[in-house]
Amino acid sequence: MTPRLRLQNITKRYGSTIANRDISLEVMPGEILSVLGENGAGKSTLMKIIFGSVVPDQGQFFFNGKRVNISSPADARKLGIAMVFQHFVLFDTLTVKENILLGLPEGTSLAKLEKEIKEKSKHYGLEVDPNAVINDLSMGERQRVEILRALLTNPQLLILDEPTSVLSPLALKALFKTLRQLSSEGVSIIFITHKLNEIRALSKNCCVIRGGQVVANVNPQEISEDDLAKLMIGNDLPEILPKPEVKQALGLDLNLRREKVSYKSHFPLSGQIHVPCGKIVGIAGISGNGQSDLMKAISGEALLPKDAISICGAPVGDLRVKHRRAMGLRYVPEERLGQATVPEMSLESNTLLTSNLFLAKGFMRNKMIHRFTETVIEKFKVKSGGSHASAASLSGGNLQKFIVGRELLHNPKILVLNQPTWGVDAGAAALIRNALIRQRTGGSAVLVVSEELDELFEICDEIVVMSEGKISPQVKISDVSIEEIGRWMSGLWPQKSEAPKEASV
Repeated sequence: MTPRLRLQNITKRYGSTIANRDISLEVMPGEILSVLGENGAGKSTLMKIIFGSVVPDQGQFFFNGKRVNISSPADARKLGIAMVFQHFVLFDTLTVKENILLGLPEGTSLAKLEKEIKEKSKHYGLEVDPNAVINDLSMGERQRVEILRALLTNPQLLILDEPTSVLSPLALKALFKTLRQLSSEGVSIIFITHKLNEIRALSKNCCVIRGGQVVANVNPQEISEDDLAKLMIGNDLPEILPKPEVKQALGLDLNLRREKVSYKSHFPLSGQIHVPCGKIVGIAGISGNGQSDLMKAISGEALLPKDAISICGAPVGDLRVKHRRAMGLRYVPEERLGQATVPEMSLESNTLLTSNLFLAKGFMRNKMIHRFTETVIEKFKVKSGGSHASAASLSGGNLQKFIVGRELLHNPKILVLNQPTWGVDAGAAALIRNALIRQRTGGSAVLVVSEELDELFEICDEIVVMSEGKISPQVKISDVSIEEIGRWMSGLWPQKSEAPKEASV
C-alpha cells in the first residue's frame, strides 16, 4: 500500500539549534500514528513543517505516492491535510462559526455551517455554541472549536497536537470513537500526546522523538507505560512524593452565593471551597462550567462582594490583583501566551511583570531579575535560549515549567493553578507535581484546577467538582473514586445530607 504521507530526511535549524535532524517517517492510509517526545524534542516543529507553517531546510515530502512541496498551510489544505495546534489559531473577536468559516471554501453558507457545527459537535461530543465569541470561551471550549474546524474540512490526514488536554473522560471516549471511525474510513491521523495511556489505547505504531531525532518506532500496546516514558526522556520517571500530614491554618476560603463574575458569564457561581494551609484541593469538571470565572474571581481580575473570598481569614472579594499578591496569593493561569506571559518579551521581562520584588524606588533591579530568572530556568529544567529568550520561543511545556517555577519561587501562602501540566511531558509533569507537593508540605494552601482526574487523585488531599457554575460538596480523595467524580462532572453529586461523612462543605 502506498503511504499517505512519507517524510524523508527532514531537517530544520534555528540558528545553532537543530529542531529536527534527518527525520524520516511514514503514515499509511487509515493509520493512527502516535508521536511521543518530551517538551522541546521537536514534535510541534515537525507537525508545523507537515502543515506548511514552517519550511524545512532540507528533506522531501511524498503525499499519496507523489512528491509534493508544502510551503504554506494553503498547500497543505489543498492536499487534504488539517491540523489542530497546541496553541490555538483563533480570532478572539469573531464567533465560533466565523472562525470555522475561514478555513472552508469561499461561498460556504453561514446558516448551513451553523447547522453542521451543531450536528457534528453533538455527534463528536465536542458541543459548543456556534454563535459564541471566542474571547468569551474557556481554553477547553476553544480547543473543541479547533478540533471541530479540522474535522469539518473532511481531511485525508489529520494532525492533532495535544487534543485531549481539556476533555472529560466521556468526551475523550467520544473523541477516540470518532478517530477510530475516521481511521476505518481511510483517514490517516498523527496524534501527539504526553498521556502514555492514550497512546497505548489508540495506536499500534508510535514514533519516539528525542533531541530532534527519531530514536525508536514501537508498538505501544506491546510495551509498558514505564518503558514508553523511558524511551521518551531517556531515564526513569521520578516518583511522586508522599503527602505527610501538616498542621492546618487559615488559607483560602470561598463562600459564593450565585455570584455573577461579569455580564458575559455563562453561569452564576455558587458553593463553598475551603483550602487550608498545608493542603492541596482540586477542582474537577468539564471545561466551560464556570472554572474560568472562578479563577478570575480568585485572582482579582474580577471583583465580588467583600466576604465572598478570604485569604488567611481576611476578606478580599473586593480587592484587586496587586493587593492579593501583596497578601501572598500567586496565580498560574491556563493561557500561557497572552495572559501568563507576553509572547514577544524576554523571560526576564516576563519575570518582572508579576512582582514588585524587583523594583526599588521606581528603578528595576536588573541583576536580581537576571539571577531570579536563571534560577527558575535551572531549578525547573526549562529548555530555552537563556533568560533573554522570548516567551514565544519556548515549547509549550517548557514555557509552562517557567511560569509555574516563577510563581513557586515567590514562596506564596496561597497558590492557585489552572491546568498546571497541560501539554507537558511525563517527566515535566512529575517535576511540577512534586513541586506542588513540596509547597503544600511547606505550609502553603494550594488550589488546582485540572481536567486530568488522574493528576488530581495523585496530588490532592481533597476535591470538589464544578458543573454549570455550581460547586459540589468538598470530599477527601480517599472517600471517592475516579469513576464517582466522573459522574459528578455531569452535575450528579449527592445533596448535602447525602454527602460522605468526612466531606467539608
